[in-house]
Amino acid sequence: MSLIVEHVDVWAATIPDRPGGLADKLAPLAEAGADLQFAIARRAPDKPGTGVLFVTPLQSEAETSAGAQAGFAVADSLHSLRVEGDNKSGIGVLIAKTIADAGINLRGLSAAVIGDRFTMYLALDTVDDAQKAMSLIQDVS
Repeated sequence: MSLIVEHVDVWAATIPDRPGGLADKLAPLAEAGADLQFAIARRAPDKPGTGVLFVTPLQSEAETSAGAQAGFAVADSLHSLRVEGDNKSGIGVLIAKTIADAGINLRGLSAAVIGDRFTMYLALDTVDDAQKAMSLIQDVS
């Protein structure tokens, strides 16, 4: 199986935990032409009244500028990989086990299947972990 594995910059912003908070934060990105491949939002339990929004990619100067003006910044503490490939039963556990067997701890994982393809985002703690995981995942079959 051929997997596409690439490093991605994930952008993060604080959002107000209220109706419309998410839409208000996404609107400037859409107006700048951002075509997001991934977005996840959640409440911040340690900061009542707020949440956090993660998105990727922001690519053009207009997108990154709009993102910065809306309070987004590259999440430097997240070293993220995007993995894409043909979906098959057990691919998620195979990738997770491959990483675990190398002693690499995942900080986070999000995945989805659309049709016969899957996309997975992995968050790792260090650049070294991300580079090792990238190499290992490319050899998964």
